[in-house]
Amino acid sequence: MPAGTRERALEAAVELLGSEGVRALSHARVDARAGLPPGSTSNWFRTRRALLGGLVDWIADRERSDFDPAAMPAISRVEDLVDGLCAMADLQTGPFASRTRARYALFLELADDPELGEPLRRQRREFEQWTERLVTAVGIVDATPATRALMALADGLLLHRLTVDPALELRPVIERAVRALAQR
Repeated sequence: MPAGTRERALEAAVELLGSEGVRALSHARVDARAGLPPGSTSNWFRTRRALLGGLVDWIADRERSDFDPAAMPAISRVEDLVDGLCAMADLQTGPFASRTRARYALFLELADDPELGEPLRRQRREFEQWTERLVTAVGIVDATPATRALMALADGLLLHRLTVDPALELRPVIERAVRALAQR
C-alpha cells in the first residue's frame, strides 16, 4: 500500500474526529471519508486503539512542524508575545480548526489512558516549555505560573471560539492578560 494511503487515512480521521467526535471514528468511516477502498485504514491500524494512537502521533507531528520555534519570528517584547499568541489562536481556530477539535476530543477520550494519553500530555508539556521560554524572554516574572495562566486562557478562548462564538475577537483578551502578567 503506498505511503500516501496512510497519510490520507490519518487526515480523514482527524477531519472526522474534529467534526463528529470520537464516537464517529471507525475504520470504515475513515476509509469512506478519505475515498479509500474498504479495509485500507485497517491495513495501517489494525484496531481502533491503534488508530487512536496513530492520530495522537500524527497530530503531535503536525503541530511540531507547523509551530516549529525555529521558523517563528523572534519574540522579545510583550507586543511580540501578544501578536504571536493571537496568530497561533487564529491558526488553531481557522485553518487548523478540525485538528484542534480532534486534539481536544482525544484529550477527553484518553484522559485516563496512561499509554495513549501520555503522548498528548508530553506534547502539551513541550508546548508549555516553549511558551515559558517566550514568557521569560519578554521579561514576565514568575514565568511558570504566568505560562500556565496563559495556556489555560488560550484553551478557554480556543474552545469558546470553536464551539460558541466563531467571531470572538481574541486580541483584547489576550493583550489584557499578557499586559497584566507583565506588570506584576
